[in-house]
Amino acid sequence: MTGDATGGETGGAASGEPAGRSGAEGLARVFLTRVVEPGDEVAGRWVRECGAVEVVRRLRDGGPMLTGVTGTRWAGLCARAAQAEPERDLAVARAAGVRFVWPGRPEWPGQLDDLGDARPLGLWVRGRPSLRMWALRSVALVGARACTEYGAHMAATLAAGLAERGWVVVSGGAYGVDGAAHRGALGAGGATVAVLACGVDRPYPRGHTQLITRIAEQGLVVGELPPGDHPTPSRFVMRNRVIAALTRGTVVVEAAYRSGSLVTARAAQRLGRFTMGVPGPATSGLSAGVHELLRGEAMLVTDAAEVAELVGDMGELAPDRRGPVLPRDLLEPAAVPVLAALPARGTATVADIARGASTTRDDAVARLYELRSLGYVERHDDGWKLTRQAMISVRSGRDRC
Repeated sequence: MTGDATGGETGGAASGEPAGRSGAEGLARVFLTRVVEPGDEVAGRWVRECGAVEVVRRLRDGGPMLTGVTGTRWAGLCARAAQAEPERDLAVARAAGVRFVWPGRPEWPGQLDDLGDARPLGLWVRGRPSLRMWALRSVALVGARACTEYGAHMAATLAAGLAERGWVVVSGGAYGVDGAAHRGALGAGGATVAVLACGVDRPYPRGHTQLITRIAEQGLVVGELPPGDHPTPSRFVMRNRVIAALTRGTVVVEAAYRSGSLVTARAAQRLGRFTMGVPGPATSGLSAGVHELLRGEAMLVTDAAEVAELVGDMGELAPDRRGPVLPRDLLEPAAVPVLAALPARGTATVADIARGASTTRDDAVARLYELRSLGYVERHDDGWKLTRQAMISVRSGRDRC
């Protein structure tokens, strides 16, 4: 059994060699990806309790019927099973440079097991890197398809920043935020994974064929559906649980109230993963869903450093955020109240300044000469007044209060 991009992890069974127990299990799971819809928890329970090989045998033979479905539903599954050709699917996959990995195999990402009976039966993988290794340090970036220019910019910037920090960017390959995230990671020379809701040999959307091909060449394209299978609305929804489970955390860049990106975020929350949101204008409907997340348990993030601080190892801290350092910030603490005691216009006597600064006359005089040497005050006869430089500094300081 091989795990490279051309042989596939089902190599023995697919090539006609005697299939051992592992090969039979893999072939049975390939069969089931053609019969069972992604995320079907009833079928997942069957596989857990009976094993994939036994489930396939019953579906092929038409019974005895397994529990948890109606007779009509069972008949529908058996009809699908009659059309399944796992050896053919594997041959088509191999020709497209696609391999099939499943639970228990070396490349299987263990974090997907957190989905329980909704765990994928297996994943079709296109690309050379190890999915398990890449998933260990990955972050999902998702958002609106019809995103704004702001959303596309934030997605690309976040992805590039994460890629530069050694993180794998995972998204769904769709238009809008997904595409911007993939391009941002690729543009930074980083790693990215596209999780599709269709066969990985048939990129969707078609307008992203070139992008998904590039991802397959430099990263990974992953999906639950067998070669040639098409996407449906329900398959997009179920695809999102894989994105959430595969990664350490999910960042939603832009999302309306009914966005599919929120499905990914809520799945991440249920799985105990980090959930993050990028704020947008309060008046933007495309940020309304993100803001609703932020009112709950999601964390607000604005750049890659803040994302890495949440999902990364201990010590991966974002820098402290603060405004620009002004000349007035560099004054000795004792000189600040003396400067503040001078009026914005006109002059003041030493006595008035000392009283305003709650200090002695001698201390006020010493501080005034210190401030004069720095260009903040000037003497006029028996009084003191602010220079133009000081007036700008004082105004800036008050603006920050």
